[in-house]
Amino acid sequence: MKIYVLDTNVLLDDPKAIFAFEENQIILPLAVLEEIDDQKTKTSSIGHNARETSRILDNLREQGRLDCGVKLKNGGNLRIEINGKDFEPPEGLNAAKKDNRILSTAFYIQKENPDQKVILVTNDINLRLIADAFGLKAEQYRSNRLNDDDIYTGSHEIKVPAELIDRFYQNNALELKEFKDIDKKIYPQEMVHLIAVDQKGKSALARFNGEQIVPFLFSKASPWGIKPRNKEQKFALELLLNEDIKLVTLLGKAGTGKTLLALAVGLSKVTDEEAYKRLLVARPVIPMGNDIGFLPGTKEEKLQPWMQPIFDNLDFILNQSNDSSFSFDYLVEKNLIQIEALTYIRGRSVPNQFIIIDEAQNLTAHEVKTIITRAGKNTKIVLTGDPYQIDNPYLDKHTNGLTLLAHKFHNESIAGHITLVKGERSELARIASELL
Repeated sequence: MKIYVLDTNVLLDDPKAIFAFEENQIILPLAVLEEIDDQKTKTSSIGHNARETSRILDNLREQGRLDCGVKLKNGGNLRIEINGKDFEPPEGLNAAKKDNRILSTAFYIQKENPDQKVILVTNDINLRLIADAFGLKAEQYRSNRLNDDDIYTGSHEIKVPAELIDRFYQNNALELKEFKDIDKKIYPQEMVHLIAVDQKGKSALARFNGEQIVPFLFSKASPWGIKPRNKEQKFALELLLNEDIKLVTLLGKAGTGKTLLALAVGLSKVTDEEAYKRLLVARPVIPMGNDIGFLPGTKEEKLQPWMQPIFDNLDFILNQSNDSSFSFDYLVEKNLIQIEALTYIRGRSVPNQFIIIDEAQNLTAHEVKTIITRAGKNTKIVLTGDPYQIDNPYLDKHTNGLTLLAHKFHNESIAGHITLVKGERSELARIASELL
């Protein structure tokens, strides 16, 4: 049996983490409970998870004293360690810091159980480094962590005989059984690039609708004058314009056009087609849930610095449009567009709207769930982000809510995903993104 000492950030990420370690012993240092208590009043997902952790521990308390240990349903054992608080940390570490108190508890547990494997579980990179430097095994919490192979790209390149591409254009469909050598499974709404192996330059772009490989429905579309510049942007437009697809996730580095395309389609669907009542655009005020009341001015003036990238994209789209009667002020006045901090969406029900959540790579899985469950009838949600530009200190490209969402939904026909790879902002921006 192993002994796992959990850091606070593990429970703030997943309150049910104490049930994820099978038939092993779970230790919560007293400092963890103090940090949980410090976070419980926050209105963000961290506050929600802190309160949920407290509720779970309170329910377990009914089974017995937590400092003596209680049995878990999975066969494990949970105990709150209060003795370790008096154990001196290694020389050079400040004993007053809660992180070092947690480390001290782990060292105390290791000293008291020399014949058992003691592991500190933390999402804090520096704490893992310090633990390792002093000979204590440390791991990242992996319950919500994807492997590189699990990260879904949303597109599939298949090499086929030229004759099969001809048949695709003639019949407007191909059955999966007609492909002999597919190296991996194709998921609903996945984009397919057919490339002829026996005729140079011959290819076709298509989509798997869950049953057949079919042609694009919107290959000629240019919403509000925005035309796709590469195949990934064509893939993205195919997903964005299809009203049967209610959830779209777009990943890509800066300058790949993910936010621009989403805004152009949203404006087109709201103003030209009237398919939705309003375009709602939101970004997290980093960190999500923090109050912006300390900034001067009205709510709109406070949001200006956070939303400027959205305004820049809207300004570019409006300048591309042939209809000079549309302006940002007109769209706001007619209630056709609404720009919010993500904090203000919490608790709402949002029907009949085209919703764009920008910078979604900074969201946790719970925050993404909170957003998706706001969707009312006839609402489409688009989440965009760059998994290589994450500001949340406890998230990375394998654990952020956007990447997890794309992975969880890749087998659902109601959802689509694409990873954009080519920068189109400018030649300078593309080179800088690759070299710097």
